[in-house]
Amino acid sequence: MRIVLYRRKYYAVEQRNGAIHRRSLRTSDLEAAKRNLEDLKRHDAVQGDGLVGQIVDTYLLERGDQGMRWAWKRSGPHFAHLRPDQITEAICRQYTERRQREKRSNGTIIKEIGVPRTALKWAKKLHLAQFEFPPTPPPRERHLSRDEFRRLLEGASVTPHVELFVRLALATGARAGALLSLTWLRVDLDRRIIRLAGLEPESRKRRATVPINDSLHAALLKAREGATSSWVIEASEDQEQPLKTIRTGFEGAVRRAKLGDDVTPNVLRHTAAVWMAEAGVSMDEIAQYLGHTETATTERHYARFSPTFLRRAASALEV
Repeated sequence: MRIVLYRRKYYAVEQRNGAIHRRSLRTSDLEAAKRNLEDLKRHDAVQGDGLVGQIVDTYLLERGDQGMRWAWKRSGPHFAHLRPDQITEAICRQYTERRQREKRSNGTIIKEIGVPRTALKWAKKLHLAQFEFPPTPPPRERHLSRDEFRRLLEGASVTPHVELFVRLALATGARAGALLSLTWLRVDLDRRIIRLAGLEPESRKRRATVPINDSLHAALLKAREGATSSWVIEASEDQEQPLKTIRTGFEGAVRRAKLGDDVTPNVLRHTAAVWMAEAGVSMDEIAQYLGHTETATTERHYARFSPTFLRRAASALEV
C-alpha cells in the first residue's frame, strides 16, 4: 500500500487481484496522510479481510520486536500472500520441511511460523487458520560456570562494546535485543537501576527494571564517560541507530575463550537464572528479574538448580 497524490488529495493505493484500488486519506497534507495510512492499515488488519502479510506488518508496527521481524523475513515469503483461512497444516508442513532441508533447527522454525500465528491471534483471526509446528526441541541445558564466564570476559576484552554487552547480559538477565536497544536515559547510575522496558508508553514488551550490581556499575561508569551516542552498546562514535546484532563480536569472544559453539548470547540469560537459583533466590524473584509473565515458566526451567529442590520430598523417604 502506497500514498499517491490525486487531484490535490492523498490516497492509499494498492493492487489486489490484478486491479488497482484507491482509498482517500482525506487530507492534502503529506504528514497527516502518512498517519491516516497507518490508521487504515490497522483497521484493515483487525476488521478487514486483509492478507496475512498485511496483518503481520501491522502487528509488527504495533507490538513486534526485532527478533520477530527477523523471523518474519524468513517466513513472510511463504505466508504473506495468503488469506488467514488459506493457512493449513499442510502449508505449515511444507514450510517446516523446506527449512529443515536448509538445516534450520525446529526451535528456529517454530519461531518463524509463530509470527503469523501471533499476529492472527492479535487480530482475532486465529480461528480462520490451522497451524502445525514441528516438535518442540528439548530445553537448552547450556549455562556457563564462573570460570567459563571469566574466560568469556577475557575473550571479549579486545572489543569494548562486546565486553560491556557480556557484563550487561549476565547482570541483567536480559535478551540481546533489549540490551542493544538500551539507551542511557534508561540507566540510572545514581539509583543503580536499569529500566529495560524503556520510557515509551507504547512499549508492550514485558521487561523488568533491574538493579545494577557493583561490577556492572563500574563498567557502566567507564562506558558512560566515553559515550558519544545515546546507545549503551556503542560500536562506533556518534552511533545513530542501535546495533542490529552482536553475533559476530560475540562469536569471536567465544572462540578466544575456547568455549563451544553452543554458547550464544541467550546462554548468558540462562546462566544468570541458573546462578540465581543456585544461590537460593526464590522462583518468584527470578521470574520478576527475567520478566517472565508466569512463575510456572521459571519453575519449569530453573527450579531444579535450587539447593532446596526436592529436599523436602527426599526427607520424607528417610528410614
